[in-house]
Amino acid sequence: MEANTQLQKKSSTKNKDAEKNKNISKALENNKSNFPDVVLDVKNICKTYQSKNGEIEALKNIKFNVKKGEYISIIGPSGCGKSTLLSIIAGLEDKTSGEVIVNGKIGYMLQKDNLLEWRTIYKNVLLGLEIQKANTDENKKYALELLKKYGLYEFKDKYPMQLSGGMRQRVALIRTLAIRPKILLLDEAFSALDAQTRLMVTEDIYKILKEENITALMVTHDISEAISMSDRIVVLSQRPSTVKNIYTIDFEIQNRSPLICRENPKFSEYFNIIWKELEKYGKAAEKQKNQK
Repeated sequence: MEANTQLQKKSSTKNKDAEKNKNISKALENNKSNFPDVVLDVKNICKTYQSKNGEIEALKNIKFNVKKGEYISIIGPSGCGKSTLLSIIAGLEDKTSGEVIVNGKIGYMLQKDNLLEWRTIYKNVLLGLEIQKANTDENKKYALELLKKYGLYEFKDKYPMQLSGGMRQRVALIRTLAIRPKILLLDEAFSALDAQTRLMVTEDIYKILKEENITALMVTHDISEAISMSDRIVVLSQRPSTVKNIYTIDFEIQNRSPLICRENPKFSEYFNIIWKELEKYGKAAEKQKNQK
């Protein structure tokens, strides 16, 4: 009798394990169908600087990947090396060790729009193509189509000083999209805007990137911005910076947008969890600073 009971328990446990494995496999399959291809793979990136007092280890074994169509944000305490990491991924700065595998052309948006005041909006949009010696009739036509599609065509002969901050940022994005990137890197791209404009611009740019099927990797100090725009958030620690957590952001809604996400009940839950973690790393970074 006791042996039969034990066999029943084992059978029940086995069935539960099988069901659990089935659910895990299903979840993985769903994730695979949403973002099937890895377009950016960051493998054990380390960065060490030379200073008067010796070596400074900025980044230590940073590793994560980005799948096609994802919007990923990187957050961490000030001075942890977020922008340095982005520059390494873009090939603008050397790494000490590790590997970055990129599958597709990269576009880069900086903190400022960097529009040239003496060039018209259309001429500004063509700048990247000119630098890459790709200013063909086909690409110029594509640039005009982007201006039409995103409501800036009527301003193509205006100059940057005649546009609002939000419109200038959209021009900067279209200038980047004109080179047809597969991956867009954003380094605090909205930080120069006032709060209200920033909300509207993030809404616009998110929709544009999703419509153009552009994969995005963004560095930001703004937790709310990261949560509202991202599929996943990579959290970095104080220096030497390591990946401490990667949060999957799922509001369980279709046709999401940053403003809709901010109104979702799960938004505050994500915010509190990430804020508490960042606060811990921020205090550790401050302690490091005071010990120098």
